[in-house]
Amino acid sequence: MALCRSFVCNLPLSRLPLQLNTSIPSPYCPPKSHQITTLPLRFSRCKTASFASVPLQSQSSMENPPEGYRRNVGICLINPSNKKIFAASRLDIPSAWQMPQGGVDESEDPRNAAIRELREETGVTSAEIVAEAPHWLTYDFPPDVREKLRHQWGSDWKGQAQKWFLFKFTGKDEEINLLGDGTEKAEFGEWSWMSPEQVVEFAVDFKKPVYKEVLSVFSQYFL
Repeated sequence: MALCRSFVCNLPLSRLPLQLNTSIPSPYCPPKSHQITTLPLRFSRCKTASFASVPLQSQSSMENPPEGYRRNVGICLINPSNKKIFAASRLDIPSAWQMPQGGVDESEDPRNAAIRELREETGVTSAEIVAEAPHWLTYDFPPDVREKLRHQWGSDWKGQAQKWFLFKFTGKDEEINLLGDGTEKAEFGEWSWMSPEQVVEFAVDFKKPVYKEVLSVFSQYFL
C-alpha cells in the first residue's frame, strides 16, 4: 500500500515550496457575532498543558440552520504546540485542501456529529472541544457541484449550513490516519499542519469566505 506523508508548512506557501516530511507517514487510499462559545464536552486519552478558553454558555447547537441547506459540521483541529491547523487534500480534487467536515444525521447533536466526523475522516480520538462558533455559516454550491451532488445524494440542496467546532489535538501525529476508523470511504490523500492563511489559500473558492470567518471567530486560539 502506498503511503501519503505530511507536509511541513512553516512559511507562507507562496514564498517557499512545501517540503516532504518522511518521518511521519499517514496512509494513502487511492481513488453576527464573533463571540466564542466553550463547551465542557471532551474526549481524550492524553494530558497536555492547559489551553485558554472563554467561559460562555451556548444555545447555538439547538438553533435551526437556514432552509434549503444541508446540515453539516466543520472541525478546526489545532495543534497547541505550534498553533497550526489540520488540513487535508481531497482524493477527488488533490489541489483542494480543507478542514474535516461532514453531514449531521437526523436528530444527531452537532457536537456529537463533529466528534464522529473527526474520527471517521482522520482517525483522531485524542482531542478536546475547546470552542463552538455561535451561529450556522453557509456556503452555496456552484452549479456544476450542485448538479453532481444532486445525483449523488438524491436531493437538491442549495449548499451547506455548517456548525463549526474548534478542537485541540492532544495526541501524537502518528495517530492521524487518513483511512479514518474504517467505517467510511477515505476522502483525503495527504495532510498537513497549516497556518490559518494557508488553510484559506488552498481551500476551493466557494469555501474561502466561510473559512475566513471561522478562522476569525477562533483567532484568539492561534496567537
